[in-house]
Amino acid sequence: MYSIGEMIAVNRKKKGYSQAALADALNQAGIKATFKSVSNWERNLAEPSVSTFFQICKILDITNMYESYFGVNPSDPLSSLSDEGKEKALDYIHLLHASGQYEKKICKILPFSRQIDIFENAVSAGTGNFLTDGPKETITIENNTLIPENATFGVRISGDSMEPQFEDGQIAWVMKQDTLENGDIGIFSLNGDAYIKKLKDDEKGVFLISLNKKYTPILIGSDDRLDIFGKVIGKSSASELQGYHG
Repeated sequence: MYSIGEMIAVNRKKKGYSQAALADALNQAGIKATFKSVSNWERNLAEPSVSTFFQICKILDITNMYESYFGVNPSDPLSSLSDEGKEKALDYIHLLHASGQYEKKICKILPFSRQIDIFENAVSAGTGNFLTDGPKETITIENNTLIPENATFGVRISGDSMEPQFEDGQIAWVMKQDTLENGDIGIFSLNGDAYIKKLKDDEKGVFLISLNKKYTPILIGSDDRLDIFGKVIGKSSASELQGYHG
């Protein structure tokens, strides 16, 4: 059985690296080290961390850490062979690969894709536009991190009343539902105009609130018709959707 220090020193010299060169290679791999660090490891005055040790093995081409540390590995049929025997065994392994008959079957994961509608009549972060009767675009998304998994549709935002959270031209992703909790941001139809607003329901009444403080809250009167299209659960910029438009 060898020590970690002996293992590093033997393989470093076999590779033709100086202690400083090994330290430089570790730094290039994002691991801070100096030639003194390498010297301390090789003299067994300190031991590298696990991640550093694995990186050393990669740099020094230590492919069999068990054999390099413990010696002959009884579980490895190649371990007891001479170098010539190992070469012959590897030649046969290359022939098996070349035949194509013995390759490990690897399942290929097909990229997830989904279709989703984006309504083209911009919901207002200002004055209001009707949503459901307007034109829409259906896009296919293959990046399953681009939109929330439970989004039902998207709407294009117009205006600045929901800044800084939502900006003009962005797509708001909506989960379709007809009720919201107090404080939720949703897509509303108020007397035929569509808005993206925050719902406020308290003892003073029901309000549609803009995040931009320069806009006055909209009080919902007893004669007003308020419909809820859904809850806003995410957003995307126009640039993020480039290439997905039909």
